[in-house]
Amino acid sequence: MNLFSSLSARTRQRLGYTAFAIAAMILIGTLGFHFIEGYSWLESVYVATQTVTTVGYGDLPPRTTLGKLFTTVFILLGVGTVLYALTVMAQGLIESEVVAAMMGGRKNKEMEKLRDHYIVCGGGRVGKRIILSLKKQNIPFILIERDEPKVSAFVEAGEHVIIGDATLEETLRRAGVNRAKGLASCLPDDAANVYVVLTARGLNENMHIVARAVEEQAEPKLIRAGANRVVAPTIIGSQSMARALLKPAIADFMDSIVAETLDLVFEEVAVDSHSPYAGKTLRETNLMKELSIIVIAIRRKDGELYFHPTGESAIEEGDLLIVVGKADSVQKLVEANK
Repeated sequence: MNLFSSLSARTRQRLGYTAFAIAAMILIGTLGFHFIEGYSWLESVYVATQTVTTVGYGDLPPRTTLGKLFTTVFILLGVGTVLYALTVMAQGLIESEVVAAMMGGRKNKEMEKLRDHYIVCGGGRVGKRIILSLKKQNIPFILIERDEPKVSAFVEAGEHVIIGDATLEETLRRAGVNRAKGLASCLPDDAANVYVVLTARGLNENMHIVARAVEEQAEPKLIRAGANRVVAPTIIGSQSMARALLKPAIADFMDSIVAETLDLVFEEVAVDSHSPYAGKTLRETNLMKELSIIVIAIRRKDGELYFHPTGESAIEEGDLLIVVGKADSVQKLVEANK
């Protein structure tokens, strides 16, 4: 956390007013010495600055009676302003150190307690999009980013942030990689993403890892390093543009789903032994009749995928249902399957 971000809004405001007051005093002194004593503009700034800072070299003393009166008043006002500014800055520094220590300690304890959370490596444009999606669904996450200005907004919002190098094993351990459910490596460099994936996979064999590929040829390397999925934003973007150009109706429909203007969501629902759907056919469930949910595909526990299953398709323990429907209906399905 940087010094300024750890200050309270009131202290920031006071520092702003103080800086303005100092600048105003130097401006007043500059104008007074220039028009009363006849100093040049540079000499006027020089004398005004050394007066308010109490340096007082004495090389350009006021010569006229009016100049001496002005200097007397200016010393009283200017020195008082600077002393007040130093007091405010000292208080702000102490406050920032105390707040940073308290917030840092509290955040570290919170991060140590996280389980089944997600780790986002990289706070750039791709990383921010992932974080917005996670926040929208109230899913716990930890952001790792080495560039502090990129994460200042997340720090101020009180999010879980580690400012460090995501390629280092120590940093991933601090983020609880051994307890995490998933990790997204979206650094702007393919080599760095490969290293993150390789290190994270070595620390957690069961974690789901999604990696960004800047160049298409990096995809097989990321897969070999241990990524479950590789996403190339450039390729996806070009495919989306081609679809918009050649099949605009389909593009509009897909964009509406992504933007959630149709209130349609995709979801994957795991079927365990306690699920009310285990051992039934799709026709025997309430998915279509009551919830108006469409089962697009069923992925068996052996990895085999059945696309567009019929009403007679059986739902087995260990299956993964890939469904689409209204957000409230999908939420009911998820809650009923718990």
